[in-house]
This record gives sequence, C-alpha cells and structure tokens, in this order.
Amino acid sequence: MKINLPQRPWHGLEMLELELPDVWETRIYPMNGADQPALTAGQMRERIQNPIGTPSLAELARGKKRAVIVFDDMTRPTRTYELAPLVLECLHEAGLTDDQITFVCALGTHGALTMVDFRKKLGSAIVEKYRIFNHNIYENCVEVGITRRGTRVMFNREVMRADLKIGIGCVTAHAQAGFSGGGKLFLPGVAHVDSISHYHLDVEKMGKETTGMGCHENNILRQEINEAAAMAHVDFLLNVVVNGRGETTGLYAGELFQVHDAAVAAAKDLYRTDPAPKDKNIVIANAFSKPNEMGIAIVLGAMALEQFTGTVVVIADSPEGQVPHYLLGRFGSDYGGRQYPVAAIPPTVEVILMTAYPDRTLLDWFANPEDGTIVSSWEAVMELTRPRHGKGTRAAVLPNATMQYFG
Repeated sequence: MKINLPQRPWHGLEMLELELPDVWETRIYPMNGADQPALTAGQMRERIQNPIGTPSLAELARGKKRAVIVFDDMTRPTRTYELAPLVLECLHEAGLTDDQITFVCALGTHGALTMVDFRKKLGSAIVEKYRIFNHNIYENCVEVGITRRGTRVMFNREVMRADLKIGIGCVTAHAQAGFSGGGKLFLPGVAHVDSISHYHLDVEKMGKETTGMGCHENNILRQEINEAAAMAHVDFLLNVVVNGRGETTGLYAGELFQVHDAAVAAAKDLYRTDPAPKDKNIVIANAFSKPNEMGIAIVLGAMALEQFTGTVVVIADSPEGQVPHYLLGRFGSDYGGRQYPVAAIPPTVEVILMTAYPDRTLLDWFANPEDGTIVSSWEAVMELTRPRHGKGTRAAVLPNATMQYFG
C-alpha cells in the first residue's frame, strides 16, 4: 500500500511517498477538514473589513499613535504573510505611517526567530519596511495586574506601550489548553517567564481534570488566558484555521473573545478525527503542521494504540530541528527548564522517529529521550518494525498528527 504525506510547511510544501506492507491491515485517518478549500485573498480581505463584534480596523486605528501587531511563531502554520499585508492596508488607510507600526513575535518560551524565519513568516517586503522584534521572556516586561488565581501578569513592554494592539494567530488543538489561539498570543505568547511558569505549573494544578486536547469549555488554563488577555486590552484579533496542507480555510477577525469562540467552533469539527483510531499495533504519525513540536504526534499516536502498547512511528521532517523550549526543554545532560521533564514515554510504547535531519536532542522534551530510536529513512523504519509487525498488524496513519485530535 502506497501513501503520500505532506512535509515541510515552511520549506516549500512537499509530498513524501511511503510504501506500507500489504500484509498489514492499514487505514488512513485524516482530520475532518483535511480537504477544505483555501480562502482567496479577496475572501480574507472581506472578513477583515467586516469584523465580528467591533468597528472596522481602519476606524479603530484612526487617531492612534503607535500600533503593534503580535503574531505567532514558526511552530504554528499561520501564513501571516497572507494576512499582515491586509491588516497594514487598514492601518495605512487610517493614516498610520510605517514607523508607527511594529511587529512582535509571540514566542512564549520558544527560541527566537532569525531573519530567515521572519521572511518566511511575514514576507520580505514587511521585513524590509517595518521593525520586527522577538519577545524576550526574561526582560522588558511590565506588570498589568494579578489574576484571581494568583498569576502576576507581566507583558512585553513594546506591546503594552502601543495604543492599538492587533493579534494574528492560528487555532489548533492543544494538549493542555484544549485549543490554541485567542488570548494565548498574550499569555504565554508575550508574557514574562514568571507569569508563564505560574500559569503552566500552579494554575494547571488547580484544575488539571478540566484540561486536555480538545477540552475547551471550563478549561482552567483557557479561563486564565482569557483573564490575562483582558488586561492587555487587545483591540483586534485575527484567528485562522487550516486544512491538511496548512492552507487558510477559515478566517475570523474582530473582537478577541468573539473571534476565538467562532474559530474554536470551526476547529472542533475541522480538526476532529472521525472515527478515531483505536486498538492499533502500529501508528504512523506525520508531524506535518508542527514538525518542530513533534512530541505532540507521539502523544496522539500512543492514544491510538491498544492499551498504550505498540509502536509509534513519527515522521518529523524539520530541517531546523525541534524548537528550543525554555520552560520544558532540556538544557543539560539531566536538567532543563522549570517544567522539565514534561512527560515520559511509557515503556510499553516503542517510538521510532524518522527525520532527514537526525540529531540527539530530538526527544529531549521527555524524561526518557534515549528510549526512542532515530532513523533517517523509511527503509530503516521497516527494518525495525518487521520483526514485531507482520501479517494482520493493525496499522493507522495520521496524516497531520500535530493538528488533528480525537474527539
């Protein structure tokens, strides 16, 4: 059986052809919206110019002195280069000049972007005309308040000094917050490490049972995000959802909370996998949309195994490797950030990681990274799996295992 899986969303979309053994009982499990059509530039412009729950962006921008556009990083499939020029049209229509507009990348605790990354994310024209900054979680943050759960909220100084705040981000299924997007651009996106640490560690403990992939209503982390984001006084938000090739298929623009609610409503169906795979012996989990956060694919793949026992093959074709993570990453032989180790691979789960760019740090978000096997070819994967997975093996293929979820 031959299958084709999308690869390299930030390196010129490619397709990878794999051949699976005919003696396996293989089924492909795409997310519901994998083949949804992409929006045209005209459709995107129309949605921005007719926002949800707020006056037009041009109207909001009139008379403002300093605008900031907060955008997500390379771990998200958001094609900001399609959206930011449309936002800039509105700002310039309102009279703002290039020098009155800055861009801030909402890194959270991820590593900083290079100018190569910024050109991919924003387009060369924006890089050449506007000031663009990485968020720094350790410095230049200002306190804006304390949440009911005790998070001392400190946000990026450049963001908070602006009198017009705009966000551009993507809603994806999220392992803790249920779905990303919305105010997550601000907490943790442009927050201080102490704010992020309290949110991730202390607040989650207060209601861990409410969190999880696809768990949106009553999620304690989402409630904390929303309370903190309200302190930022965000004026205008763009949230997108994407198809199985990373193309923008839905765009919601306007008031932060109404936009996020609408985007999540779409994402719940778009990213859901129906039926969900279960009781499998081996799962091929393609980390397409977020190959630089491929650990998500391990978790989803393990959920499809029979009693968490079997093999998860993760395909993570990411030339830049895994994103540095200052909260849960490993920064020495046996130590890391404040949330390290974030997880452990169960001993009953065999993990094989296939990448054209192997390195020893690919599994370092986990407590036992040496338990995985890293290979650089599909032939090597087949060689490893052949002794345990013969005739009648129940196999599942997840084409977008860092985006789809099991409802």
